Amino acid sequence: MKRIFCLLFVLVIALPVVAETSESEAAAKKTIYYALVPALVGNYGSEGRLKYYKADIALRVSGAEAEAKVKHHEPLIRNQLVTLFSQQTDASIGTVEAKEALRQEALKQVQVVLSQEEGQPLVDDLLFNNLIVQ
Repeated sequence: MKRIFCLLFVLVIALPVVAETSESEAAAKKTIYYALVPALVGNYGSEGRLKYYKADIALRVSGAEAEAKVKHHEPLIRNQLVTLFSQQTDASIGTVEAKEALRQEALKQVQVVLSQEEGQPLVDDLLFNNLIVQ
């Protein structure tokens, strides 16, 4: 009977330690949305009158470490995205399908930049919170 009581006592004491470890591991892999603030604003198109865009973008990353690395490389990411947006035309940004293709290309370019700098893409997805063109 004493052995059973001692075993239960040890298990009760060890349980919070196991729970803390699981919570810290879960927090390390937690999905984080990193917003590029301020929004990207610029012009696009080359024929005739210039047109303008405003893009509110969020990057989905896994964990605080990836978020810190993305934050460190934010100027390079912003530069790559501004270059991509400035190359667009009415046809490549005018429809829902075109905007989705642009989103996919933007994600690809961000992942390429981060792969070159960090050795891994770090960004799981790129989301347009708001995309305005005029």
